[in-house]
Amino acid sequence: MRYRPLGRTGMTVSELGLGCASYWGRPAFDEATAVRLVHEAIDRGVTFFDTGSSYAQGEAEPRLGRALKGRAGADLVVATKAGTAPGGGGRVVRDFSVASVTASVEQSLRRLGLEALPLLQLHGPAAQELTEPFLDGLEALRRRGLVRSFGVNSFDPAVVEHALGLPIFDVVMVDYNVLRPEREPLIERAAAAGKAVLAGMPLAMGHTNLQVLKLGQRQDRWYALRGLVRHPADVLKGARFAFLNRTRGMTGAQAALAYVLANPDVACAVTGTTRLEHLVENLAVSGRKLPFETLSRIRAAQAA
Repeated sequence: MRYRPLGRTGMTVSELGLGCASYWGRPAFDEATAVRLVHEAIDRGVTFFDTGSSYAQGEAEPRLGRALKGRAGADLVVATKAGTAPGGGGRVVRDFSVASVTASVEQSLRRLGLEALPLLQLHGPAAQELTEPFLDGLEALRRRGLVRSFGVNSFDPAVVEHALGLPIFDVVMVDYNVLRPEREPLIERAAAAGKAVLAGMPLAMGHTNLQVLKLGQRQDRWYALRGLVRHPADVLKGARFAFLNRTRGMTGAQAALAYVLANPDVACAVTGTTRLEHLVENLAVSGRKLPFETLSRIRAAQAA
């Protein structure tokens, strides 16, 4: 596993991180298997774990805490999110008040078994919610020693652009993959501003691998339905990149990840999985380069 600096935070992270969310955190997914995935990731050099207080209707964060019990060494960077919370019935409630975010941080620390959060990301804030009093409230959390660094997780480029001008934020998380080349100028500006960049959705939800057609197990059907509902256009766009599955010396998933990691301004690509074989496959791409002919085909498909 190779490692990259997390911007100016002073922390270093594995260039591939494990996303502990979605089906991984749901009670329907066997906890022993979920824990085994975390332990295997650590054993293979992963030091960055990403979760959120609202993920899996509040179940993902405490599950990660149980998985890390006895394994959370000083080199691990655990990131969680605040600003959204389970609302019941599958709903998510937004609240970016200082009081709500403070309560969320205190709850996250208990759930994760940590004394301080290495990274707290605001989960999809609007630019107008990042007011001076609110940012002062975040600084108060840092002064109390509860949070080491702050970030913004948003797939809205305008929000990320706004966050780049706010000194309190050390990290931004954006949706970056072969289907999102338009994120590259934004990533370059983030790096120039000293912000670490986390790549969310680096596998494009499996659309380049035609994941929606692979409905073997319950979680496959769950992910396929989510992809169709949330990103229907990407399902069709992903078919243009099916050639990734014929990359010389790489699987399709590895080729997709290698594209993201080829960007030197990306600190870490965060992927989630419910299968050990997929985890092993994904992590094996660390340090490998995408063949030139594949990169050329990617650029041609992106321009089409």
